[in-house]
Amino acid sequence: MSEAAANSKEKNEIEVSKTILPENKKYESESLNNQINIPDWLLKDIHNFEKSNKENDENQNLIAKAFKLAYKAHDGQFRASGEPYIIHPVAVANLLKEIGASSSVIAAGLLHDVVEDTGIDLTEIETNFGLEVKILVEGVTKLGGIHFNNRTEAQAENLRKMFLAMASDIRVVLVKLADRLHNMRTIEWLNDEKKLRIARETREIYAPLANRLGINRFKWELEDLAFKFLEPKEYLNLKDQIAVKRSDREKRLKVTLNLMKENLVSAGLKNFEITGRPKHLYGIWSKMERQQKHFHEIYDVAALRIIVDNSDSCYRALAVVHDTFKPIPGRFKDYIGLPKPNGYQSLHTSVIGRHRPIEVQIRTTSMHQIAEYGIAAHWQYKEGGSPAKSNAERFNWLRQLVEWQQEGNERDHNDYLASIKEDLFDEEVFVITPKGDVVGLRKGSTAIDFAYRIHSEVGNHCNGIRINEKLSPLSTALQNGDFIEILTSNNATPSLDWLNFVVTPTAKNRIRQWYKKSHRDETIKRGRDLLEKEVGRNGFEALLSSEAMKKVANRCNLKTTEDLLASLGFGGLTLHQVLNRLREEIKLQTEDVKNDSDSEIAKSLKSNSNLSTNQSNTAAKSPISGIEGLDYRIGKCCSPLPGEDIIGTVSLGNHGITIHREDCENVIPIPIERRLPVGWNQDNKTGDNKFPIQLRIEVIDRVGVLKDILMRLSDKGRNVSDANVKTAYGKPAIINLCVGLESYNQLHKTIEQIKSMADVLDIARVGQS
Repeated sequence: MSEAAANSKEKNEIEVSKTILPENKKYESESLNNQINIPDWLLKDIHNFEKSNKENDENQNLIAKAFKLAYKAHDGQFRASGEPYIIHPVAVANLLKEIGASSSVIAAGLLHDVVEDTGIDLTEIETNFGLEVKILVEGVTKLGGIHFNNRTEAQAENLRKMFLAMASDIRVVLVKLADRLHNMRTIEWLNDEKKLRIARETREIYAPLANRLGINRFKWELEDLAFKFLEPKEYLNLKDQIAVKRSDREKRLKVTLNLMKENLVSAGLKNFEITGRPKHLYGIWSKMERQQKHFHEIYDVAALRIIVDNSDSCYRALAVVHDTFKPIPGRFKDYIGLPKPNGYQSLHTSVIGRHRPIEVQIRTTSMHQIAEYGIAAHWQYKEGGSPAKSNAERFNWLRQLVEWQQEGNERDHNDYLASIKEDLFDEEVFVITPKGDVVGLRKGSTAIDFAYRIHSEVGNHCNGIRINEKLSPLSTALQNGDFIEILTSNNATPSLDWLNFVVTPTAKNRIRQWYKKSHRDETIKRGRDLLEKEVGRNGFEALLSSEAMKKVANRCNLKTTEDLLASLGFGGLTLHQVLNRLREEIKLQTEDVKNDSDSEIAKSLKSNSNLSTNQSNTAAKSPISGIEGLDYRIGKCCSPLPGEDIIGTVSLGNHGITIHREDCENVIPIPIERRLPVGWNQDNKTGDNKFPIQLRIEVIDRVGVLKDILMRLSDKGRNVSDANVKTAYGKPAIINLCVGLESYNQLHKTIEQIKSMADVLDIARVGQS
């Protein structure tokens, strides 16, 4: 759905007003152009549809019918600019037409907002336009509700939804990209907050996605428009500097073009086209930032493009270019012999032309179409509109993203985002598999990075590598054109040492994920062994699957019995705690223990407690209600927090009241007569009360991991009063922290914040000895 009419919740961006045409006026193409700007090709389709009694080309009919429905459905709706809303779907359809999309995709572009913004439903779309258009409109409608923000969890979830929609039919994203491009062209009508959000989404998600699909025609403009709103000062400054030197640059370029034309003709090349093109602004600015240079230090702000008939002529033209100008060493790239994964093919070279470096691209006409329009130019659609099977391998990266999200869990949001950003942005090293497939990787990638790029199981069982048929260390950095063969073994497993040299987030995340999973299996086994040793083997399996054990897990704030065993094996729970809770669930009745002297003490304290409830000044200061005026202490065995159910117990020997969690194991043996009903003082909201909580964290042992955790806690305003680390060779490190917290809710948030860190394997709240 369009950003200008983002969804039904953003009615401020759409105002329903008077209709575009009088209500009873006949729908005729001749009157349309007086109301809105319609492209000539669409006017022709509409005209033919009306005048030929609907017997003309079926594709033209489909598009004209889609326009007619969209026009009537959006009648009375206006964009934030005040223009009729139908302008937006028409602009989207025109962009899709420019990149050579099929009639079904163009029709979906015209209808992409009708389900969300009007009374039209998907059943009506299918009845009038067929199943294919319905599926495309449904996919774009689902993407319309997706917005990305700075919250990691929400962003990861929305990306998951986007890639699932794309996986069902990747043409959906063509419509979405066209929708986003037109919205970026008209974004100035939105408020500043929405401008920044949409521009940031465009740069981080949609422009890289257009690049990954090879649609440079969209990528360049999306990047420049995002640049304009995210860095407005830099954008205007660069635009002015380019404009000042344009005349000199054009003169130099004209001389270079004429010289190249003469030499190409002399070499026998006849059917060719040579043009000069300025580089887009964001590309120049990115280069300035990357190389830390000023504009006057960037020479190749323009480039030559030579388009010829066939691949052979490309290499002949390259020879002419290198004969005419001196080539710059190390700047030649052959993407014809070694195409990029998105299908891009060209020869790239840089030469010294008239005292300045100039970039030259050489390609055929078909290569140029693919370079500009990507998948839209490359696909050959079968009857029914699905992409040809021969192009399926181009979208292995999308299949892999969907597989990864299915393998992950709710704690993998950071990992998933990192994997996506790695997969969407430009690769810098291209290597070749034994089957001849080209795989793109980040610069500096190693064999392990390559193995995990192929599949997580290949990485998990990798035990060797051949680079160009020679055995090499796993840490070897790969170079362009290397032939890579991964050696695997069923017995091989990842090593934590690999984290010291892998560079891609995908590899790092897969290694950590494997280690967490395998280590969880170890802790579950350790917990089983501890419990089995105590209760015996006889009936042990039945006990684990019993309702009593499930209730014990729930009382310990765990979801399953496996979680309970893992926590027991990790040390988050003690065997004593589990057994006590288990006995409580199994016993039908609890033995009452009487103690007269204890009863008298308890009654005396209770009466004192009741007499003190009216002392409002004391009550306001105490975090505990029900024991006002009495000495008390917070039990270190369970360290209760506001928000948890608590109980007071009378300590013998005149030591006052001890406050426990209701489920504390130390409360169980205390007679009922010595237990006091207490609660948290709701009037005490000063925020000055900080309760010390012990956290036990199991992490991958690396330098700086404690510092990272402490910084995370500091950023959230959490005070750490004590910290210590225990390490053992080849095993995870154990970090014990004492954190001052105000409530159980704050504890839950703190645990989740630490859990989300990549190196954290497990975390548990523990009592003090």
